[in-house]
Amino acid sequence: MPEDKKGTLYLIPNTLGKTPENNTIPEYVLSIIRRLEVLVVENVKTAARYLQWVGDTVPEYEIDFLLLDKKTSNQEKTSFLKPLKNGKDVGLLSEAGCPVVADPGSEFIRMAHKQNIKVQPLVGPSSILLALMGSGFSGQQFAFHGYLPIDEQKRRKAIQRLEQESRKKKQTQIFMEAPHRNDELLEEVITTCRNSTEFCSATNLTLPDEQIISKSIGEWKQHKRTSIHKMPTIFLISAG
Repeated sequence: MPEDKKGTLYLIPNTLGKTPENNTIPEYVLSIIRRLEVLVVENVKTAARYLQWVGDTVPEYEIDFLLLDKKTSNQEKTSFLKPLKNGKDVGLLSEAGCPVVADPGSEFIRMAHKQNIKVQPLVGPSSILLALMGSGFSGQQFAFHGYLPIDEQKRRKAIQRLEQESRKKKQTQIFMEAPHRNDELLEEVITTCRNSTEFCSATNLTLPDEQIISKSIGEWKQHKRTSIHKMPTIFLISAG
């Protein structure tokens, strides 16, 4: 089938949380979302709530929701390409922020490329880049590591390794944690890293109570810390 007869796979960003008004998703992105009849999503309920927030979308009962999570087999992912091959546009929707970044979907996108299907990423908020921008750390050399190990001993070793990598390569190290374990990770970094190492926590980005704190570990030890329990947070280390 000629490439121009195939649909486009749109990579759809989501907000980073509820805000009084739309301050992160451009109108042209909303216009694309409003006409899509097939959506690849990680969770149907949260996707439906996002569509309600967008407003004026195709009625929910007319949308074909395709579930893509860690358990989705490659065979199922391959079947998701069928509407695209038949000329229908499809949206890959993130749970929060930008699709695929700390989010499932990369293998599905790779499959689309192999089938010469057009992939179009759409503009939206990235907590990782917003945190890097607000940290004051190097944006020339940086690495994102996703989630650190849950095991306390392994997590401490991972933090030490990231600090060493940052010092050796003069590279900002970026990572995250499940929100209900934020406070534990914050304290782990403060007690593990050298006093001279710079550390930033960026919490509730784009939301009314956004908070970005960037200090040396020595200063963090003197700083009165408020809980960031269950608040989406990005953590950054700079030891260069």
